[in-house]
Amino acid sequence: MSGSAAVGPGPLTVALLRGGPRAAVKVAVLALHLRGAVAAGRPGTVRVSGPAVGRSSGPGIALERAVYGSLYNPAGIRELTERPRVRRALAELRGEAVAAGLLRRLPPHRTRAARHALRKLRASFPPPAGPEGLSAADVLLAVALHGDTALTVLVPRFTGAAGLTGRGGRQERGPSWSGGGEGGGFTGCAGGWEA
Repeated sequence: MSGSAAVGPGPLTVALLRGGPRAAVKVAVLALHLRGAVAAGRPGTVRVSGPAVGRSSGPGIALERAVYGSLYNPAGIRELTERPRVRRALAELRGEAVAAGLLRRLPPHRTRAARHALRKLRASFPPPAGPEGLSAADVLLAVALHGDTALTVLVPRFTGAAGLTGRGGRQERGPSWSGGGEGGGFTGCAGGWEA
């Protein structure tokens, strides 16, 4: 996967296109964790553990900053996704995807170009068997492309303790564009979302 971060949309955009807002927030949390800025808090929550150092620009940086700034109290992924600052950053990321021709505004479906880009990325980067030999950028892209499967293989302790999958966090079944709750998401028809 070497050099993967420079090709195509960034990991946060890929996660948004593949799994919706919740998947993008998971990748932002993981990016912060890999830089030492957040750690698992109480069971099923994430907390700030250090300064947010590292990236200062690039696609999706607003979402990472919003996630970090919204962790004034430890929070689970569901609660974090619903915090106003994170919702605004997600709207900005969606706007960037719309401007890039990867997402339609209403209804929020992926475009043909986005489906093609995701297929191409999945073909180039199969699900990882383990974290060996992967850079932080490669880990983020793997999680963005393959979701919970990659999370549990690449960062199992953090994933379980922070509630990113399983009982602590709802297992990804597709994007939920409603911004909260369990229902209301597009689940697919006529070529809808690819898992």
